[in-house]
Amino acid sequence: MLKKEKKAKTPLSDEEQLLLFQQKLLAEEEMAKKKERLLSQFLKDKLAKEEHNSALNLNKINTQWRTVLREVKTRELLKDIEILSQTFERVVDCKDNVIKSLAKDLSEAEEQYARALRSHLHNVDQLLALQRRRLSLLEESYNMELEALTKEFETERKTIIDQHEKEIRYLQDIFMAMEQNYLDSEYESKLEFQSMWNDLKNMNLEEKHFLRLQLENTVEDLWRKFQDVLKNYTDSTEDRKVAFETLQVKDEKNSKEIEVQMKKIQKLQDAITISKGKIMIHSRESEDENRYIRNDKELVLIQLRKLKAQRTQARAASQKNLVKLTLESNATLKALRKIVDKGEKILKLAEICRKFETEEEKVLPFYSSVLTPKEQEGIEENNLEELTEELAKVIMDYIGMENFWKRYNKVKLEQLSLQHRRAQLLDINGKLRGMLKQYLDGISVSDEVLSQLNPLFIVNHRSNLPQPSSTPMAHPGDKQHPTT
Repeated sequence: MLKKEKKAKTPLSDEEQLLLFQQKLLAEEEMAKKKERLLSQFLKDKLAKEEHNSALNLNKINTQWRTVLREVKTRELLKDIEILSQTFERVVDCKDNVIKSLAKDLSEAEEQYARALRSHLHNVDQLLALQRRRLSLLEESYNMELEALTKEFETERKTIIDQHEKEIRYLQDIFMAMEQNYLDSEYESKLEFQSMWNDLKNMNLEEKHFLRLQLENTVEDLWRKFQDVLKNYTDSTEDRKVAFETLQVKDEKNSKEIEVQMKKIQKLQDAITISKGKIMIHSRESEDENRYIRNDKELVLIQLRKLKAQRTQARAASQKNLVKLTLESNATLKALRKIVDKGEKILKLAEICRKFETEEEKVLPFYSSVLTPKEQEGIEENNLEELTEELAKVIMDYIGMENFWKRYNKVKLEQLSLQHRRAQLLDINGKLRGMLKQYLDGISVSDEVLSQLNPLFIVNHRSNLPQPSSTPMAHPGDKQHPTT
C-alpha cells in the first residue's frame, strides 16, 4: 500500500513546498505557545498550592510557639509581679514616713508663717501710720507753698495788667498822630491829582479835534475811490453773474439733497447721542458704585489703622505696666531680702551674744530702775505733758521694744563705764611708767642724767620725784577689775 501511495504522489512545486513549510512552522509555533501556556498555568497552580501550604504550616508553627511563649511569659510576669509588690510595699512605707515628716514640717512652717505674718502686719500698720503722718505734713507744706505762689501770681498779674494798659494808651496816641499825618498827605495828593487830570483832559480834547478833521478828509477820498472801483466791477462781472445764476440753481438742488442726507445724519447722531447717554449713565452708576466702594474701603482702612494704633497703645501700656510691676516686685524682693538678711544677722548676733552672757544676765536680763516710785511718777508726768497725741500713739506702738531698749541701754552704760575705766587705768599706767623711768634714770649715773633732775637727790627729806596724784574714786556703777 505504501509503495502504491508513493507511486501515486506527484512531485510538488516550489510554491507548494513553501506553503507547506510555512504551515508546518505555524503549527509548530501554535504547539509551542500551547505548551508554554500549559506550563505557566501548571506553575501558577503549583505556586498557589505551595503558598497555601506554607501559610498553613506557618500558622501551625506560630500557634504552637505562642503557647510556649505564653507559658514562659506568664512565669516571668508572676516573678516580676512578686518583686514589684515587695518593692511597692517598701516604697509605700518610705512615702508614708516622708509624708509624716513633711506634715510635721508643714505644721511648723505654718506656725512660723503665722508668726511672721502677724509681725509683718504689725510692722505694716506702723509704717502706714508713719506714712499718713508724713503725708499730712507734706500736705500742710504744699498748702503753704500754694498760698505763697498764689500771692506772687496775683502781684505779678496786677503789674502786668498795669503795664499792658500803659502800653495800650501809648499805642493809641501813636495811632492818632499817624492818622492825622495820613489825612494831611491824602488832601495834598488829591489836589495834585485834580490839577493833573484837568491838564490831561484839555490835551485829549485838542488831539481829538485834530484827528476828527484828518479822518473826514480820508473818508471822502476813500468814498470816491470806492465808487470808481464799483463801476469797474459791475462792467467786468456781467458774464460771471449769468454763470452765478446757473450755479445757484444747481446749488438749490444740491442743498435739497444735502438736507435729506443731513436728516439721515441727524437721526444717526440722535441714535449715537442716545447710546452715548446710556453709556454715560452706566459709567456714572459704575463710578458711583466704585466711589461708594472706595469710601467703604477707606473707612475700613481708617478703622483698621485706629484698631492697630489702639492695639499698639494697649500693648505698650501693658508692657509699661509689666515693666513697672517687675521693677517694683524686684525692688520689693530686694528690700525683703535685705530685711530677712538683717533679721538673720540680728538673730546670729543674738545667739553669739547669748554665749557671752553671764549667769546673772541670763537669770535677770532686764535691770531694775534705780529711781524711787515718786521720782518715776514725776518723770512720767513731765513726759506726758510734753507729749502730743501723735507721739503718744507712736510710743504706744513701740511699747513692745521696751525690754530690748533696756538691755541695749544696760550694755551701752557698761560699755561707757568700761571705756572710762580704761582711760583712767591708761592714765595711771602712764604715770607709773614715768615714775619707773625716773627711778631708773636716778640709779644710772651719766652726764645726761646728772644734767637733769635726779630723783635720788634728797634734801630735807624731799626728793625731785613728783608725787603721784591720788587715784580717782570709782563710780558705783563701774565694775571693779582686779589689778595685776
